[in-house]
Amino acid sequence: MFKKILIANRGEIACRIIKTARRMGIATVAVYSDADARAPFVQMADEAVHIGPSPAAQSYLIADKIIAACKQTGAEAVHPGYGFLSERTSFAEALAKENIAFIGPPVNAIAAMGDKIESKKLAMSAGVNVVPGFVGEIDDTEHAVRISEEIGYPVMMKASAGGGGKGMRLAYNEQDVREGFEATKREGLNSFGDDRVFIEKFILNPRHIEIQILGDQHGNILYLNERECSIQRRHQKVVEEAPSPFVTPKMRKAMGEQCVALSRAVGYYSAGTVELIVSGADPSGESFYFLEMNTRLQVEHPVTECITGIDLVEQMIRVAAGEKLSMTQDDIKIDGWAIENRVYAEDPYRGFLPSTGRLTRYRPPVEGWTEDEDANGRRGVEGIRVDDGVYDGGEVSMFYDPMIAKLITWGKTRDEAADLQIAALDRFEIEGLGHNIDFVSAIMQHPRFRSGDLTTGFIAEEYPDGFHGASADADLIRSLAAIAGFVATAEADRARHVDGQLGDTLAPPARWQVKIGEAIHHIEMIDGDIHVDGVPFDLSMEYDPGDRLIEAEVGEDELAVKITKTRTGFHLTTRGATHVARVLPGHIAHLAMHMVEKIPPDLSKFLICPMPGLLTTLYVSVGDAVEAGQPLAVVEAMKMENILRAEKSGTVKLVNAQAGDSLAVDAVILEME
Repeated sequence: MFKKILIANRGEIACRIIKTARRMGIATVAVYSDADARAPFVQMADEAVHIGPSPAAQSYLIADKIIAACKQTGAEAVHPGYGFLSERTSFAEALAKENIAFIGPPVNAIAAMGDKIESKKLAMSAGVNVVPGFVGEIDDTEHAVRISEEIGYPVMMKASAGGGGKGMRLAYNEQDVREGFEATKREGLNSFGDDRVFIEKFILNPRHIEIQILGDQHGNILYLNERECSIQRRHQKVVEEAPSPFVTPKMRKAMGEQCVALSRAVGYYSAGTVELIVSGADPSGESFYFLEMNTRLQVEHPVTECITGIDLVEQMIRVAAGEKLSMTQDDIKIDGWAIENRVYAEDPYRGFLPSTGRLTRYRPPVEGWTEDEDANGRRGVEGIRVDDGVYDGGEVSMFYDPMIAKLITWGKTRDEAADLQIAALDRFEIEGLGHNIDFVSAIMQHPRFRSGDLTTGFIAEEYPDGFHGASADADLIRSLAAIAGFVATAEADRARHVDGQLGDTLAPPARWQVKIGEAIHHIEMIDGDIHVDGVPFDLSMEYDPGDRLIEAEVGEDELAVKITKTRTGFHLTTRGATHVARVLPGHIAHLAMHMVEKIPPDLSKFLICPMPGLLTTLYVSVGDAVEAGQPLAVVEAMKMENILRAEKSGTVKLVNAQAGDSLAVDAVILEME
């Protein structure tokens, strides 16, 4: 077994690998860029080597720097995590030349599966179902249009070396192909160093299912059941679960055996994932097709660990050291249900715009990376696991992926795992930047999610006008009003004791009017008990002025509420939404009707940069006439190209930026007449 390994990655996956290595008695080496000098993974590792500036292209993507760090520290092997160099054949080959083990699959398997065009050809020869499409290189946009028309719309354009949702465009017509083909090529080149694109038929009502593969260097290959990854946004997975609510034992066996056959055809070993697309339009559920094989660990691997009890990182290390797998296919079971939500630094209330900056407060529901987990990676009876790589006061940088953490829950049933997600998300405290906690909580509560009726179009179909917070019923609003009244009383009582602000004998107000949305409730404290609209309310809670998280019992239900004090009341966040509670003492509540509501200004004549990024293209000049929906500019952020379109027709009056400019969020790019 190795005595020391180097992790050629960062963030939560570096922490994840270090944790398993430490348990195995293996010393670890971290490599880090300028931006990550104070990151948790650097502190966790036994040794750390600085490898360059913040941009990944100048640090984490330079193989020579990784190899130099191995030589400097005496690391015998490298675990690449995912992303960065994890699927670069040149990196694995360079390590082999230096007699450094690569904790991953053989070079020939990476090469065969890393090229989406070649992998499709190989899959067909191995007897694996493949999606109809054009398997070959595409010359230019005109060629792409002809191919798309031959296949039949809709089609999906994909970068051959792509992954992680980057370098993908869905086209419903010729215009979509003309607009998206060159952008797909650029994203492939910028993210993966390869601008080749292929086109395939887009399967209607598709479900995204993937099979976890594990093999050793002695010819043993197993499939570790499936994961459902259908809930995606812009082809980036948001929610993953294992097993799938759709897959039957018969399907599982058929999928698994085909994926093992493909893996065997390329001499695969280590952990890997075969991604499949399943047609939800097929009632038999047997129309599944090969998409691609990821020759690395997946972001969503924890859900498989939770239901199988197998530490995939440990198995990867043991396989790389030449050990045989200690289990057979018959040993692979399904224990309960696991769900993972990716907590991203993005604002779902503003079209999911990336949000970078400092985490002025970071409090996960359970502390990540402790040693008191059971064999399945679950935190005791709680069934909650947090995989993170950030810290309170740290920064989410523009240089890397915007994922803050992964929240994994396990339960005996799917509903138990989902309920635990909701409860844990309510207790996840993040301040300083936008995040998607409300959004993923809303998904967990959504009736369609609960029914298991999932497709990759779930988010677009269920939130066609964007996300505005999860809906709340009258009972929840009444509970929040009671909590607001309780907190207001506690705050007023504190004020009475601070420098005698209310006088020595003046009691704090005990009656409040609380308005949340259109609902108005009258709250009264009587002998320490709370009444709502004149009726006793069963509320049990404690609150100390300044608390940010309230644990309340409403009847037999538990409710966790994040609270922020405002000038006129409180913001109360729970169950996937933030509710504005306007609180007034009962004796002056009648004044509220005379307050003037401020109407926000009309900004539709401005093209405003919705995120920090690089203005790569500006399509118009002063004096140009534009139509509503017309592309005006392209801004690149988090390695993704975002097309900004005109909200309405008009004439360009003023241009404030030019291609190549780095723009801040809300920067005005141009103004219309």
